[in-house]
Amino acid sequence: MSNNPEDLKLATLAMATMARSGSSSAAALRDKTGRTYVAIPVASDGFEIDALLSVLVVAKASQITGIEAIVIAGDKPDLSSQAVIASEDATAKLFMVDSVGLLLALN
Repeated sequence: MSNNPEDLKLATLAMATMARSGSSSAAALRDKTGRTYVAIPVASDGFEIDALLSVLVVAKASQITGIEAIVIAGDKPDLSSQAVIASEDATAKLFMVDSVGLLLALN
């Protein structure tokens, strides 16, 4: 569990993005410089990525150099998606936000 105010901001961003988009999940990422990114799952003909990988793509497009933390709201990401984050930055903190707003560590 995290009480870090910066992680709680990510939870707020993820939950608001999920609600605003009507998606089943959303993720918010904070990079090592403090910039934040949000994303929802993306699906197209034969192509689908969950919110966790989607937010990584958005952040990588901005040429981030590291991940400080990611918070996921809604559907839990696949273990393979979590492994991609770990391989991208082994120090990245990964959390799920529960229905009452508590952050539960995934790693």
